[in-house]
Amino acid sequence: MELGLHTFADVSPEPGPGAIGAHERLRNLIEEIELADQVGLDVFGLGEHHRPDYAASAPVVALAAAAERTKRIRLTSAVTVLSSDDPVRVFQQFATLDLLSGGRAEIMAGRGSFIESFPLFGYNLDYDELFAEKLDLLLAIRDHVKVTWSGSLRAPINDRGVYPRPFQDKLPIWIAIGGTPQSAARAGVLGLPLALAIIGGEPARFAPLFDIYRDAARRAGSDPASLATSLNVHGFIADQAADDFYRPQAEVMNRIGRERGWRPTSRAHFDQSRGPNGALFVGNPEQVAHKIIAQHRIFGNDRFLLQMAIGTMPHAKVMKAIELYGTKVAPIVRRETAKAVAAAAPVA
Repeated sequence: MELGLHTFADVSPEPGPGAIGAHERLRNLIEEIELADQVGLDVFGLGEHHRPDYAASAPVVALAAAAERTKRIRLTSAVTVLSSDDPVRVFQQFATLDLLSGGRAEIMAGRGSFIESFPLFGYNLDYDELFAEKLDLLLAIRDHVKVTWSGSLRAPINDRGVYPRPFQDKLPIWIAIGGTPQSAARAGVLGLPLALAIIGGEPARFAPLFDIYRDAARRAGSDPASLATSLNVHGFIADQAADDFYRPQAEVMNRIGRERGWRPTSRAHFDQSRGPNGALFVGNPEQVAHKIIAQHRIFGNDRFLLQMAIGTMPHAKVMKAIELYGTKVAPIVRRETAKAVAAAAPVA
């Protein structure tokens, strides 16, 4: 199983003592990606937002900077809001990142959890229709050097080349979802890897989404065993992880919750969520490792991405948590999941 991190490069939405601005956060971000590479993590994902509380409105630019400071780690968006972007430019940008990184780029495409980008770039909220059509174009560009394509929401393309081409033979494109069965089925029909974000509730309740995905892939003629899946979650690793993580995570969730009508979180709810059946992966290295392993038994996922740099979490604590993730958590998870795979393999 691949292990990695993702973030939205959170900044302080208001100035003041202790506030973290975009300049500081982006410099810290590059250090975090560099350290993740050094301690042997497999993937780093950077999300896209267009709000005052996030610095990552152009993830591919930051990932390109990280490509020059890293050697092995895969670099992906998490996610690219494809519905409000242009698939031609998305492909060109990530193909360029792929060339700079020597074949380590990926696109994680999603419909987006916020709507700010739609009016910003002049789109109506044709939420699903835009995504479906633009995904179709993005896949056509990936699979063909010269493209002839037409849709209802964008001008057609007639036998035009899209350059540069990536370093990899086929640039990986994942579909990222937040819990919609139709989105899981679409990824399966298209034979694309699927990333599932779980930020609340009991993760086991989301397991049927992977069943829907794999069944749709099978019906469409793809071998589900050949399709990768990822869990994308919140968490933190430290000896005092709960005390370190609660305040920054609660501030972010309550700020977003006020916009969406969610009930405020509390320390009691937080502590319940970091228990064996909750969605938070918060604890010391052994606790987090064993929770990752337990969830792997349920989902059979091929990748696990942890979002630790949430809100105004101090950079030094994030760096220490990344070190623990790579040097303490990852060896346990890799050893135990390898045993599980070996035990499940048919006897010759």
